[in-house]
Amino acid sequence: MGVTVVGAGVVGLLSAWQLRREGHAVTMIAPEIARDASYAAAGMLAPISEVQYGQDRLYPLMTAARAEYPAFLATLDAAVDAPTGWRENGTILLAADRSDRDAVADLVAVQQAHGMAVEPLTSGQLRRREPALAPGISKGWDVPSDHQVDPRMLASCALAALEGPLDPARFPDAGPPARRVEARVTSIGGPDAEGSHTLTLDDGTQRTAQKVLLVPGLGCADIAGLPARAPLDLRPVHGDVLRLRVRPGQLLPGEDHVLGATVRAKVAGRNVYLVPRADGGLVIGASSREDGMPGTHAGSVQELLDDAVAVLPAVKEMELEEITTRARPGTPDDIPYLGRLEGAPDVVISTGYSRHGILLAPLAARLAAALLSDDGEAALSAADRQMLAYMSPTRSLTAPEMTPTGL
Repeated sequence: MGVTVVGAGVVGLLSAWQLRREGHAVTMIAPEIARDASYAAAGMLAPISEVQYGQDRLYPLMTAARAEYPAFLATLDAAVDAPTGWRENGTILLAADRSDRDAVADLVAVQQAHGMAVEPLTSGQLRRREPALAPGISKGWDVPSDHQVDPRMLASCALAALEGPLDPARFPDAGPPARRVEARVTSIGGPDAEGSHTLTLDDGTQRTAQKVLLVPGLGCADIAGLPARAPLDLRPVHGDVLRLRVRPGQLLPGEDHVLGATVRAKVAGRNVYLVPRADGGLVIGASSREDGMPGTHAGSVQELLDDAVAVLPAVKEMELEEITTRARPGTPDDIPYLGRLEGAPDVVISTGYSRHGILLAPLAARLAAALLSDDGEAALSAADRQMLAYMSPTRSLTAPEMTPTGL
């Protein structure tokens, strides 16, 4: 069965790969590959350190997705010889001063009460783990199961797996290499009497599709015929991300980086993360703006650098390679939309992943493929069905809470 995937961020690419593995003939329509929110993303797989108060519905999604990551990446490893940036380097939570310590400790207490693996670190343990951290750090906690991927590497790897030949011994059920159309979908119509949908592209041409997966991020509002049928409450949440590189003179003999674990810190009440890459890169972020400015915000960049230096003084001597600003598709409850388009059972919407898109991508891919497969939904577990209910595009944001399975 053919499936047209509209959008090519990490969620779209991994969904397309899942569909191909399950035997579908995939056509991807997108003007570019992973150039929107995915391009800026740091790639933290952090269901514990990302969780916040009141996220009863989001936390089960994040933990389920994190558990699926190793097996999902193994399918890519079996398909192509390309890196994904997967690193099991853990995460350390830090508080810069006493007020920050109290704020982080309160959240850690809630996390621990719900069985999350978060352990306090003594000053000595923290210094031995990460000797380059600022000496005045107030408190640290170890989150050993929060890891990372490199979204840019992951996107390239997934694209290679989608478009290349596959070993039939390893992928006996796989569909043909995916086709790619470099265009933007401007409208969707149907279904007609035969169940087909018509996609109009920005060059005026039209394509017919039997099954459609819509993964256009914030672009949902720009697809005519969609907003009225799926009035999704999406808003742009901008983030500014810095990419730096450790200079050789900053390293001691035998070192390849000044930082081992991913660091998530609270500094003067603000959040900052530092994600070390295996090649000596360092990704710094955590800014979140809803001011409508699509360009880079100078104040956010200053705060990110100030806060990063307060945590890791070596940042001040690194080379600043790149500043990237992108808008993420946010929802009122921070939970994505994933489900069938009302009145069109062969059209599935998958968007609104906000800052969790990289983490949730394997879960989103599996569930979307199940909804688009003739018998896939029947195989879904009770937990899968509850997660789909949480993410339903028609959910009521004021409805009573479902039975919580997390925070």
